[in-house]
Amino acid sequence: MNHFSYLSLGPGDDWQHPPEPRPAEPGQWPKLEAALAVVNRDLAATLPGQDPLILLVAPSEEPQVYVAMPDGRWHGNPVNACDLDAGDPPEPDDPTTVLAVVADAAQETITELLWQAWPICWEHKIGMHPRPAGTADDWYQGETDADGPPVWWCRGSRDGDCHDVSLVGELASTLPGKQRRALRRSERRGDGRP
Repeated sequence: MNHFSYLSLGPGDDWQHPPEPRPAEPGQWPKLEAALAVVNRDLAATLPGQDPLILLVAPSEEPQVYVAMPDGRWHGNPVNACDLDAGDPPEPDDPTTVLAVVADAAQETITELLWQAWPICWEHKIGMHPRPAGTADDWYQGETDADGPPVWWCRGSRDGDCHDVSLVGELASTLPGKQRRALRRSERRGDGRP
């Protein structure tokens, strides 16, 4: 993997390679790890051949944590975007916020790097997005009156049939019968294959 940055070097400055991003150490980001475990349940249920996503840390003054593919590739913004100098915690405090941010980052990484919509609403056959439960069709990211737990939300058909599909982490319960049975069989075998 090739990581680079542009920085200006003045007279007498030596080129130093920035540190390579690395997988997060277990226990280093407990809230983010817990949220990613929940999202990885949905990934295993809907893309059974896909290995679980990981947290990847790009070292810097304020380390940036990304949701990445197992091979270290990622796409999108860090899940711990904060300003430590302003007193922000290194991870969001609210578990609901953490789960929503991680689900959004996972979706962006999967969609952009595998070039497919994920997850898919089985009823409407279109991609879904994480958002607070019970939000209206015109809800937007950052709206302050959305306090529900994060759900996978489907825009629905052209007639405005938008709906909450399931809580993030519970997509297995929405699978059609044949796929749900295959998932249960693979869980019993412990191999992750249908």
